Amino acid sequence: MEKTNYTMMCDFYEITMANGYFETGMKDKICYFDVFYRVVPDNGGFAIAAGLEQVVDYIKNLRFTEDDIEYLRSKKAFSEEFLEYLKTFKFSGDIYAVREGTPVFPKEPILIVKSKAIEAQFIETYVLATINHQSLIATKTSRIVRAAKGRGISEFGARRAHGAEAAILGARAAYIAGCSGTSCTMTDLLFKAPATGTMAHSWVQLFPDELTAFKKYCEMYPDSVTLLVDTYNVVKSGVPNAIKAFNEVLLPLGKRPKAIRLDSGDIAYQSKKARKMLDEAGYSDCKIVASNSLDEYIIRDLLIQDAKIDAFGVGERLITSKSSPVFDGVYKLVAIEDDGVIIPKIKISENIGKITIPHFKKIYRLFEKETNKAIADVLTIHDEKIPTDEIEIFDPEAIWKRKTITDFYAKELLLPIFINGKQVYQLPDIEEIRKYCHEQIETLWDEVTRFENPHNYYVDLSQKLWDIRETLLEKNKDH
Repeated sequence: MEKTNYTMMCDFYEITMANGYFETGMKDKICYFDVFYRVVPDNGGFAIAAGLEQVVDYIKNLRFTEDDIEYLRSKKAFSEEFLEYLKTFKFSGDIYAVREGTPVFPKEPILIVKSKAIEAQFIETYVLATINHQSLIATKTSRIVRAAKGRGISEFGARRAHGAEAAILGARAAYIAGCSGTSCTMTDLLFKAPATGTMAHSWVQLFPDELTAFKKYCEMYPDSVTLLVDTYNVVKSGVPNAIKAFNEVLLPLGKRPKAIRLDSGDIAYQSKKARKMLDEAGYSDCKIVASNSLDEYIIRDLLIQDAKIDAFGVGERLITSKSSPVFDGVYKLVAIEDDGVIIPKIKISENIGKITIPHFKKIYRLFEKETNKAIADVLTIHDEKIPTDEIEIFDPEAIWKRKTITDFYAKELLLPIFINGKQVYQLPDIEEIRKYCHEQIETLWDEVTRFENPHNYYVDLSQKLWDIRETLLEKNKDH
């Protein structure tokens, strides 16, 4: 399938900035930008990084067509020299990023761009739109999957997503973070996230009666029967008619039903009644699936009520992350180069949370040797190496809070993706990403993964990096 060219999917100011760099002779100035976020959605303990594959595709396909350039000419805001330059425009820099599926924390870079100013500035919009969206949906999905405690979650939100691409890529992010499948067929076609589906209420309504509708469905799909039993009355007709259809159609064929689905009403009550009826009829292997505006809190409450549910279909509250619909990832300049020397830059704000962490950086994640659990992340200067036997870490905002760690090992999280404009990272398939995501979440302590008041996982700075930040703060405090 041909890749879409998203070059013009940018804020218009990216083009005016690019033109400004071109006209002022700064287009080739080497800059370093960090992509990071400030607040975990839903006040959770961590987020899940996603969207890197689409960023890679975008960078590889970055080019201005003749139609693009003619459009820009029509705006009468750009010189012919600049428009001529755009004819051969491409990304020639470096990109470093964490792997998709990595748990990430506020203020640490998910992705770093090192490139000419004109290139680095221009890609901001697409990079943020992609990483923000998929990281948001992956993060929400992770919460929902954890609430289900091993029960399957199917993503059912395509019809409530914010447009077709949000449905497709949102389902991709949901699968990475643990959904067992999706209702979105195109996500399966493009990314091999399994598409699943049951039946519509309209199917039941179009037949003279519910039993006829169920029997016909069983005849057509005898190997994958899941019947929607709430069109009229779950307990009085839906489940009894499902059992009759199983007995009259499936049993003579030597087949067994897969499930029934509940989609309205008191699902906890209905599931208990349905479970009893199915078991008494000899269908203890028939699972019960629940849907209907679910989220992590409703799922958790259903399980607390001992609802007899084996799997969940989750729609709009997942695909839109309804309770926390914005992932506040930002793209900030952290350094420039002058004659090959890296000069750190900082953004200062009266809002302490908006003060950036300067310089070209690395992220080390420290793990406890005995448990393989993550202890903290440490940001360092790009050429720093952390000790391997003992390290003192400290809270960057309360430096008297210090802790010496031994019996640990460290992993670098940022990997080279592009070097000098060439892709050097082999993109993993979606099953690898999904497996990696699950494994990495398992390295987090329960205190970090809980929904309410999670433990504050520390993202610390090396002493060298902290000193540089403090020097820049002092130097620029009166500007």
